[in-house]
Amino acid sequence: MKSFAKKNPAFLLFCFCILLIVLVAVFAPFLSGGHDPAEGILANALQKPSGEHLFGTDKLGRDLFARVIYGTRTSLTAAFSVVVIIFLAGTILGTLAGYFGGAVDMVIMRFSDMMVSFPGMVLAIAIAGMLGASIQNAVFAISAVSWTKYARLARSLVLKIRHQDYVAAAIVTGSKTPYILTKYMLPNVLPTLVVTGATDIGSMMLELAGLSFLGFGAKAPMPEWGLMLNEGRAYMSSAPWLMIFPGLAIFLVVVIFNLFGDSLRDILDPRDE
Repeated sequence: MKSFAKKNPAFLLFCFCILLIVLVAVFAPFLSGGHDPAEGILANALQKPSGEHLFGTDKLGRDLFARVIYGTRTSLTAAFSVVVIIFLAGTILGTLAGYFGGAVDMVIMRFSDMMVSFPGMVLAIAIAGMLGASIQNAVFAISAVSWTKYARLARSLVLKIRHQDYVAAAIVTGSKTPYILTKYMLPNVLPTLVVTGATDIGSMMLELAGLSFLGFGAKAPMPEWGLMLNEGRAYMSSAPWLMIFPGLAIFLVVVIFNLFGDSLRDILDPRDE
């Protein structure tokens, strides 16, 4: 453990930072200072940051610090949900396409090509617009346009080992398809896809915040960072803290997860072995 820590200090540092972020999300009720993120007191509207309201208040008098803290829970849950969905869907479909080939490969890859032919964010906006504004629909919309990367990556990795001698030997000796997929295919696919998923958490969080900012994601009074940016843009000059603090939260979390993905890639990169 000590040698691992000495060799990968950056990885452990970002793991610690992610742990802190998760703890903030879990213990949001205790860290918000007793303020309800949805409770508005109009008499306290647009107050500057102070001892009572660390990040100030918004146009409805809601404590912005509490909303940013609770927004950690909303944004993390949504981003993790997107990554899990696209990871599972893309890995399964890409592995099946690469292993079976033929009609299975053609159907999955042509559908993937069709999805890739549209600009991702534009298609996500169209899907979210048809389904209606909500964080659940935003998660579905982004998942629907983002799984293709994992499918194509998984397919390319499976194709590299599909015709290896040990796979052919397993087929000849009577090994069942599920066994071959779980024993030989997935172990070669998962490390690369795990790194991709870890790196994509920040990207998915940005896309979810973008949908909410445009009005296609979270709906008021849900505390979500992109929605808070949308609500604060009308007061950019008179109450800049309404955009500064949610923007900083997005920036810090996205940077931490991106750097975590880079450090995880360095550990799992076979060239370092």
